[in-house]
Amino acid sequence: MFMNDIDNNPNLAPRTYTVEVPRGKGGERLDKVLADALSGDDISRARVQALLGDGRVSLVGKTAGPLLARHKVKEGDKYIVVVPAPISAIPEPEDIALDIIYEDDDVIVLDKPPGMVVHPAAGNAAGTLVNALLFHCQGSLSGIGGVVRPGIVHRLDKGTGGLMIAAKNDGAHHSLATQFSEHRMERAYFALVWGVPMPGEGEIEGNIGRSPGNRKKMAVLKRGGKEAKTHYRVIKAFGTGASLVECVLATGRTHQIRVHMASIGHPVMGDPVYGGGGSAARKQLSLTVKQAVDKLGHQALYAYKLGFLHPKSKEKMLFERKMPSYINDIYCELEKV
Repeated sequence: MFMNDIDNNPNLAPRTYTVEVPRGKGGERLDKVLADALSGDDISRARVQALLGDGRVSLVGKTAGPLLARHKVKEGDKYIVVVPAPISAIPEPEDIALDIIYEDDDVIVLDKPPGMVVHPAAGNAAGTLVNALLFHCQGSLSGIGGVVRPGIVHRLDKGTGGLMIAAKNDGAHHSLATQFSEHRMERAYFALVWGVPMPGEGEIEGNIGRSPGNRKKMAVLKRGGKEAKTHYRVIKAFGTGASLVECVLATGRTHQIRVHMASIGHPVMGDPVYGGGGSAARKQLSLTVKQAVDKLGHQALYAYKLGFLHPKSKEKMLFERKMPSYINDIYCELEKV
């Protein structure tokens, strides 16, 4: 049995369901029980599995970690299922200012601010980079990425700012996507991290995939995941409490730099997911620095370099930018240490 908290208006979202395991269903898989209960609302078993993977299912009265589809249920247990709001299949153009670095008939290079989501998704149906590009380019974006991600070749996390490229036609998109998949696109980042990596330069290798303990996080996995490699170089150390590091991507996995730096004990400052904050390194810094990091509200990570071959002219294009003020301000405070 289940109860829909917003039965009176099914168009509202998110939809929240309470599902109680009925008699005779004890010992069955969680995804099957939920799918059976919610089938009347056209929620399939595959959809339930996706919701479980996103951490949108919880067991009432329990504080255990994320639930897995294969979890065996008990009679009488109650589960809360949150189905996020549906988003429009076709994003709407929005007049949002863009910091454009370069633009021609084939590509557009821009500096994405931290806090902006790249493409529409649950919880972020508007105000995205795609919405802004649709308005700016007036229909001249590549369609290869689909209606939700037109022109998007690669992305940056919401909390990461920096240089990105979008394709304005399908030919450009194909060329850039190939460069990206073959790791021929040059990308480098500035990162302020806790502590000082030793040695001062090296490579971090480790497959990255969904964390088995928290499906909303990525992690370095011993088995499975996708190959990932990050080259790092300490640009400047501030005692033993912090350092400015350059990270160069050899692959492009979700949260790669953030996960890799955290895996060697030097998470990116301000990172709300992987950054920790109670580390011994933090204790070495002044109160002013710690307050500046806490005030940041996102990871101190910036994509400062972007290089690629122009899809039409085949000319080598390379763009670089200085540290943005939100990182430079912390950098200046660190220099006072």
